[in-house]
Amino acid sequence: MSADLRATFESALLLVPHLQVQNANAISSPMTWGFPSITAFVGLMAALERKLGAAAGLQFNGVGVVCHRFEAQTHRSYTHSFHLSRNPVRKDGSTAGIVEEGRIHLDISLGFDVSLSSKVADDAARQQLAQTVADLLATMRIAGGSVIAPHTSRARRTLQPQLRLEAEDPKQQADEFAKLSRRLLPGFALVARDDLLQAHQRTLSQRQTDGQPATALDAWLDLSRINTRAVRVPVEPVASTTGESPAPGAADDKPVAERIEWQRGVRPGWLVPIPVGYAALSALHSAGSVVQARDATTPLRFVESVFSIGQWISPHRLRDAAQLIWWPTYDEATGLYRCRNACAPETFKGSASALAAESAPATPVDTVSA
Repeated sequence: MSADLRATFESALLLVPHLQVQNANAISSPMTWGFPSITAFVGLMAALERKLGAAAGLQFNGVGVVCHRFEAQTHRSYTHSFHLSRNPVRKDGSTAGIVEEGRIHLDISLGFDVSLSSKVADDAARQQLAQTVADLLATMRIAGGSVIAPHTSRARRTLQPQLRLEAEDPKQQADEFAKLSRRLLPGFALVARDDLLQAHQRTLSQRQTDGQPATALDAWLDLSRINTRAVRVPVEPVASTTGESPAPGAADDKPVAERIEWQRGVRPGWLVPIPVGYAALSALHSAGSVVQARDATTPLRFVESVFSIGQWISPHRLRDAAQLIWWPTYDEATGLYRCRNACAPETFKGSASALAAESAPATPVDTVSA
């Protein structure tokens, strides 16, 4: 893009609040389930930009998501199980196999970081463009789910999309986002916590007794589960009720009594394991060279999921809109497609130190992981 063309675009934030989504895909990766993958929303952004076309004067750079309500379609006995639908019978009347499909109902708000053409100059034109985007979203699939209309006319009037130009002054940007974030309450925004994953890997490496450093997978699994530890705590000796003093040397020979306390680890927030992209497993195959590919006109590459740690955080704790946004990156040399988020670690004061304190062994006695 030429410099003259770039100069005709301005940075803006497009907010589409409270989209009701039914039966979205709850299986976000081979190892995680629950809220859809952030790659689904980045894909939605790309599809939306294609549907709008270049004539709309809107370029999409990134997307942020705030979840207000979720309802996983599961039932629970000892473990969670998905509500599955019965497929039609086969031609011979036999029962078809059940394909496990995880579904979830969502109430979400989407924020798009966009570049707005200077031809969309006045407030009325921006509001009309925002409404056009919202109407188009209502006809699309979001993470495989269907968008349904608000139930009441009052909700349709109050939940209007907004397209706002970003102020040049950083302080004014923060003030405007603080006002805008109130429209996103109650709710939780998904942000990246790569910093916490790296810090926890270093902490686990320091605890290793065999001299082998902990891997990123060790840290990811440790942050993804509820950890309970059995801690040996010494018991204070009970004073004698007879008033007799113990024989010389008896107290030294008697072993110190201990009891076991089970302690559950404390997490510095609502941490979740999330898929953030894909890593290449093969070279890029030319279009039509792979048998039974869904699209014979597009080059194909086999990939696997890339995982990290995310955190659900109230939007009012974010400093500006940039901390909400996820954007895609691609490294052709390594074959890595990854979604990134710029939420600063300073937003979570004390989180790394709290996690380090949890991971530290109790003193002065040993600990046993359970």
